[in-house]
Amino acid sequence: MIAAILAAYTLLATTLLPRLLARAPWSDRAPRLAISLWLAACASAIASAALASVASAVPADTLGHELAGLIEACFAMLEEGFDAASVPAGSWLALVTSSLIMARAAFCTAAVLFTAWRERRRHAEMLRLLGRYHGELGATVLEYGEPLAYCLPGRRPETVVTTAALGTLSPECLAAVLAHERAHIAGRHHLVLALADGLSRAFPRLPLFTGARREVVRLVELRADDVAARRHPRVHIAAALVSLATGRAPAFTLGAAGETALARVRRMLQPAVPLCGYEKAAGVAAVGLLVAGPAAVALAPGLSALVAHHCHSLSLLG
Repeated sequence: MIAAILAAYTLLATTLLPRLLARAPWSDRAPRLAISLWLAACASAIASAALASVASAVPADTLGHELAGLIEACFAMLEEGFDAASVPAGSWLALVTSSLIMARAAFCTAAVLFTAWRERRRHAEMLRLLGRYHGELGATVLEYGEPLAYCLPGRRPETVVTTAALGTLSPECLAAVLAHERAHIAGRHHLVLALADGLSRAFPRLPLFTGARREVVRLVELRADDVAARRHPRVHIAAALVSLATGRAPAFTLGAAGETALARVRRMLQPAVPLCGYEKAAGVAAVGLLVAGPAAVALAPGLSALVAHHCHSLSLLG
């Protein structure tokens, strides 16, 4: 029953949940919370799939009744050796399936992180040769005919602006767009994007993961806009986005412009009302439920059996 529940939830989470999250009208009002919900939904689906594999072969109440025996068996295994033939084939299959799900997610995410690190390192070497650091701006200026502003995250982050952008943007707009890029660096948005990209590559045909990648790319830009708007007028951010709308930042960097630039301009000029306290609390609770839900479902019967076993033992002693 537990395996069936977790498997059914996995199916619903990967197909129906992305539709609900994508249609949420409040996501633009709280992009950081929306990012958390998307990533929590992905983690929830992966965890439920892995736990469903385990639960299909290991009865949940066995964990509760035999927890002490399991600990004793582990010590005995260390002393006497491990007999693989004594483990049922179904348990091996469940363990392998669960391990493959987790390993694929981890491998694809690590591959994206490594590729991004390698490309950023190459780009940083190019900047050291062709760029020049501008002390007043706190950014590297690159001689280039296309107006661009982007950041190069990592251990030694850099903010980059091209000479064409310097000639196009007013000082106020330039300061606003540099604040946007520094918000990307401070928020470690490159790690968030790498996680979403890695999971979408690990499970490419599942709507939840492809939707999460698409939405996270958009939401991190909204979040950086909001952080920059704390210190700079929104009209300056909007004007900078218009000036940089046609630019394309290099791969594995975070640029101020992009496909969502025009929608972000409207958002800057017509800001929505932020979420109130209870709406934020509901969102945080939803994140917690998504993260902890599969584990709670998988462990509930075992914990219930464990409590019942101890209560029975105590009643006998009494």
